[in-house]
Amino acid sequence: MATSDSDILLLESIHSGADELLAQEGLRIARADGSLEGEELIERLATTRMVGIRSKTGMTREVIERSPHLQAIGCFCIGTNQVDLEAAADHGISVFNSPFSNTRSVAEMTLAEIISLHRRLFDRSMRLHQGRWDKSAASAHEVRGRTLGIVGYGHIGSQISVLAESLGMRVVYHDILSVMPMGNARPCRTLDDLLDVSDVVTLHVPETEGTRNLIGPAELERMKPTAALINNARGSVVDLDALRTALESGSIAGAAIDVYPVEPRSNSMEFACPLAGLDNVILTPHIGGSTQEAQEQIAAEVAVKIARFDHTGTTTTSVNVPEVELPVRPPDQVRILHFHRNVPGVLSKMHAIIAEHEVNITAEYLRSTGTLSYLIMDCGRLKGTDALERLASLDETIRMRVLRPD
Repeated sequence: MATSDSDILLLESIHSGADELLAQEGLRIARADGSLEGEELIERLATTRMVGIRSKTGMTREVIERSPHLQAIGCFCIGTNQVDLEAAADHGISVFNSPFSNTRSVAEMTLAEIISLHRRLFDRSMRLHQGRWDKSAASAHEVRGRTLGIVGYGHIGSQISVLAESLGMRVVYHDILSVMPMGNARPCRTLDDLLDVSDVVTLHVPETEGTRNLIGPAELERMKPTAALINNARGSVVDLDALRTALESGSIAGAAIDVYPVEPRSNSMEFACPLAGLDNVILTPHIGGSTQEAQEQIAAEVAVKIARFDHTGTTTTSVNVPEVELPVRPPDQVRILHFHRNVPGVLSKMHAIIAEHEVNITAEYLRSTGTLSYLIMDCGRLKGTDALERLASLDETIRMRVLRPD
């Protein structure tokens, strides 16, 4: 293996809390400002075992295939769309994320946008910045008594539901799963049913083929002319050109957008959006989960997952490989971490190799998903044997790592 002066490379200004936790676990840390891509990213990954990213660094199949020593990817954010999960699994690379740590931050910002759109606060503020005094109650409304439609009633959507009800709003929601309502919220059978009755629609769905352009011309046409749309989910969910047309024609009254189909990779790059310059449109730079509290929680959660994987091989909560975990390894035992193709007979071959050396297997756990299997095996010392080399050279082996006695 190539030598390296770090075990993990952290990119994109991941919260410094991760450094402290990783260092406490004996991991050597390197950092690089902003995101990396292409050859620069591949070069930095050539001699490190793990990488921590946020949403801008693209871990493509090419990057993964050209990073032979990479063992784990930590996504210090909710989503993993920036990672080719199948390619990572094909190479025995575990991917971890923090799916729920910033839910409160997103929920609070959404609530602020609901109120701001109803009061047209951003319009009023901008006019004052321009030296124009525009004191008027025109088009300004309380949210009490208004109907909030939540599309995607998961961890974020359900929190917004509770917060909105506390302000006196009626809440309806639509989800492809059968989800128990919080408080007095009631489900809508279809998205169209929700759009018909909502005074503000907020989106909290993942990026999938089913959610791509979920809100387009037909959906915007169904909304009330006094209604507003909020997208703090994924940039592919809303057709922004159709949204601009709807806003300019008066089909809907306002919008708040935090995510975009194409986003700058760094703060120094220019940003363009079809909605720029429109009245009662709030544009924010993908900051829904960007609070100090959320970033600190995300840093802690993902750092702990990465450290546990490094020290024990556990893949519990990994998003792309079988979830396998064994208790802490006894200090006199060898722990073999073995990713292999899910075909019959691999475990028998491994047992036979170990048995040839009259070494006892004290614990093991195997799980398989699709074409991939992952085994954690604890056994006695194999010093002076060729067992480990033979295990690593099995035709079915994808990646093997060994944790040796202290």
